[in-house]
Amino acid sequence: MLRVALAEWAEWGRIEVTAGEHPPTWHAESDPANFPRILAYWRAVPQDEGAIALNRRRYAAALAGQPEGLRLWQDPYWSAAFVSYVMLAAGIDRREFPPNAAHSAYVDALIADALRYPETALFLPRSPQEIAPQPGDLLCADRGRNPILDWRQRAADAGRFRPMHCDIVVEAGPGHVDAIGGNVLDAVTRTRFAADAAGILHPAPPGAPVFFAVFENRLGRLPPWSGPPLRSETP
Repeated sequence: MLRVALAEWAEWGRIEVTAGEHPPTWHAESDPANFPRILAYWRAVPQDEGAIALNRRRYAAALAGQPEGLRLWQDPYWSAAFVSYVMLAAGIDRREFPPNAAHSAYVDALIADALRYPETALFLPRSPQEIAPQPGDLLCADRGRNPILDWRQRAADAGRFRPMHCDIVVEAGPGHVDAIGGNVLDAVTRTRFAADAAGILHPAPPGAPVFFAVFENRLGRLPPWSGPPLRSETP
């Protein structure tokens, strides 16, 4: 999983940013050379919201030098499709991570699975204030005007849509957590988030998306496989 995420990041030019920075974007997603990359992400989800058909037309327009081509892959947002692609490319079963074009849909599925099967669920939701993210975990934030602060609040939402964004943690240590996400600065980007000495994430700055969950990845650490000890208790 980490190899897939890091390889995709490398393909996009190893873009790095520190959380809270707002560097200009050069709209890499709209470069026709990147068309097949994002196409592969969208093909990982069962319903593409018309994204592929729309952007095939824009791709043709871009090759023809027409103005419509300037909007190539600028909508719909493709960050959830990117996460879904990485999970499937890593061999994670659709039952354990249901790919979707909306972060909220797979977040709901992961929460429901963890509550129903806490001993065997591949991903366990944790409060960002309680656990230090580790490579392979999913770091999820609420992008709405009235953000939730904890995954338990999402469980009480009863499936209502919330704008979200999730990144895949690829490195963590005292003072920082690095995560890779799609559609960040219109590319696949590695973001460094501030953390304390124990690796617990600092609160998001005002106006930034608010972290509400760290999904602990237990891939390779559940029976019958063995691995590093689990970090968490039952949800």
